Amino acid sequence: MKNPLLFNYGVDALTTGSALAIARGELKAELNDQARKAIEKSRASVQSIVKDDRTVYGINTGFGPLCTTKISKEETAKLQVNLLKSHCVGVGKPIDSELVKLMMICKVHALSRGYSGIALPTVERIIWMIENDVLPIVPEQGSVGASGDLAPLSHLFLPLIGEGDVLFKGERLSIDKVYQQTGLQPLVLGPKEGLALINGTQFILAHGVKTVEELYRCLNHADIIGALMIEALQGSAKPFEKELHELRPFKGNSYVANRIYNMLRDSEIMKDHQDCDRVQDPYSLRCIPQVHGASRNAWLHLKELVETELNSVTDNPIVFDKDHTISGGNFHGQPLAMALDYACLAASELGNISDRRIYLALMGLSHGVPKLLMEDTGINSGYMILQYTSAALASENKGLCFPSSADSISTSLGQEDHVSMGSISGRKALTVAYNTQKILAIELLTAAQALSFRRPLKSGKLLEKVHQTLREEVPFAKVDRIFHKDIEKAIELIQSDRIIQSIHDDLSDKIDDDPCIFEDEFEQF
Repeated sequence: MKNPLLFNYGVDALTTGSALAIARGELKAELNDQARKAIEKSRASVQSIVKDDRTVYGINTGFGPLCTTKISKEETAKLQVNLLKSHCVGVGKPIDSELVKLMMICKVHALSRGYSGIALPTVERIIWMIENDVLPIVPEQGSVGASGDLAPLSHLFLPLIGEGDVLFKGERLSIDKVYQQTGLQPLVLGPKEGLALINGTQFILAHGVKTVEELYRCLNHADIIGALMIEALQGSAKPFEKELHELRPFKGNSYVANRIYNMLRDSEIMKDHQDCDRVQDPYSLRCIPQVHGASRNAWLHLKELVETELNSVTDNPIVFDKDHTISGGNFHGQPLAMALDYACLAASELGNISDRRIYLALMGLSHGVPKLLMEDTGINSGYMILQYTSAALASENKGLCFPSSADSISTSLGQEDHVSMGSISGRKALTVAYNTQKILAIELLTAAQALSFRRPLKSGKLLEKVHQTLREEVPFAKVDRIFHKDIEKAIELIQSDRIIQSIHDDLSDKIDDDPCIFEDEFEQF
């Protein structure tokens, strides 16, 4: 990107980070002359096809099983209206506003590549909606993830023709009221425009972008909280030594091992039990590099595929010029569907092993902390019931791990006889990532409670900062209290990234000392 303060749709390469920055108003995005010319050139090709009355799917024919039905020049405008209306069949709760905005950003970028035959004013209207937070109501269910995300994209762009509801200035309004307030008029879509708008993978892709961010948040916190638990339970640092992982050099494993090894440095607690008689730790402690590392590798795979899709053209047909159009399958969601199912499993496993560490901490005694992490139990239940919640969340995650991409149900009278179900993959992956953040919040509370029993011994500099950051929000528990409040504060800490920020610079400096670590690949997008 030539200017880091400006993103050019259709020209610059979009990343997960820049897509999120545009959605949050942190990065300005616009059409430059190069993108405008590409859009207008593609539009001229469509107009030439219509003028010459040549039969091209989606330009002057019906759709799906109606692809052999020729549409007259006079009926093409009506066809676009009917297409958007008839495909608005979504059900369920509206998706989050940020996902809506990401969908629009991804669609504008794809259309601006100049292969979709869209009209320039249509693209400009979508950009206006992004910049003014005119956010359509998009139901979460209804896409099978092939022929694009037809239903959610139809809801997304129905307001262009003056139909449907939007969120505007925090209020749900019909789009006609927004147009009245702003002095704008609905658009009249021309040939190919309706199909260009609703074909594509932008619903799946928006969920992919958010999953990259939220799984990244899980991964970074899981390493930090796992290290805190190792300290609290006086686990061994040996399983994180570099030499061990050079013999099995998976990128994720090596990266996680190095992070944790550096977080355990200079710890009074670790030095205190160097000569203890424990031979080895349970897997949930000593296998953190192998388990967290595998999830890191899955995250990296998802990120690479999402960023390929962010810079792809996924509608149909593709217009190269007036004499060269291709009706293909770039709208099929399988590439992201499978990766999102993989990421869903990766997020679930982070929560699964975290729950095991929570359980381990509650056992106490053999690890030198009181059972249930409270000295006066019986009258007090201590931290026992917090693990019920982590167990429930871990179980829910496991149930969500069945791969949606393993299923296909024929649609469109058999014309669309294999579909990806990638929209479901995306929704599930994001749900599991959020659930895992809640599990990690509970582990953070239990690890910090256990660590407090090690006083006056201290952890190393990094983990002391982590403990202090939590203690600023949640005090040590001597007796039972409403632990729900503690959990909510810990979840907020994780979702705000305050814990990561408290040690990021110091930890990065330590990792930079080791050239074998793949920091650039695992750094934030």
